[in-house]
Amino acid sequence: MTDTQTADTVVTSPRREATRQKLLDAAALVFAEVGVDAASVEAICERAGFTRGAFYSNFETKDELMLALTERVAGEKIDDVADRVAALQARGEELEPGDLVRRLLDAAFDKKQGILLTSEIRTRAMRDPRLAKTYIEWQSGLVERVGSFIENLAQTYGFRLRVPATEFAGLILQTWEDTAAFAVMSGLGAEETHTLVNERTARLATALVDPV
Repeated sequence: MTDTQTADTVVTSPRREATRQKLLDAAALVFAEVGVDAASVEAICERAGFTRGAFYSNFETKDELMLALTERVAGEKIDDVADRVAALQARGEELEPGDLVRRLLDAAFDKKQGILLTSEIRTRAMRDPRLAKTYIEWQSGLVERVGSFIENLAQTYGFRLRVPATEFAGLILQTWEDTAAFAVMSGLGAEETHTLVNERTARLATALVDPV
């Protein structure tokens, strides 16, 4: 690499990162619309407004992009839950277990696009060992983080959990995702999906908690 190339790399690094994020944004939309297998590199590039060259300067394959997207989705969900915990603790409201869980997870997966994308990632992971490893690590990390939030909130609000906090979190998240997927398959609208998911997760949370 020449000095000029090195300088160009340094100068365009932020631009490359912006390109990478736009490609991930576009891939999330295309994957949700047509599925991972049917999504072509050309379709992703067209949605992002870039050429194939831009794609391959950031990702070697579509699978590599899928791995990066999985990691980004995981980080965004964890950040979202963390923000909600901070807001709940700052307000100090009196909440029942079901309402507390609803506030914690509300809107984390409320858009159809997000539900479809999560389902696509899970389906792909069942066929791809590398993606499966990333997905399991993502899911485990999410459960651990949400479990720690639940444990802290249980102490704050005086709830006694009937199962360990991480198990509580895993059951709630699994119910959330499964119910959201069922709602999409059933053709429910956004409001109906939101209501159904909230009802089921709140009911489960109430069953898993003993008020002190």
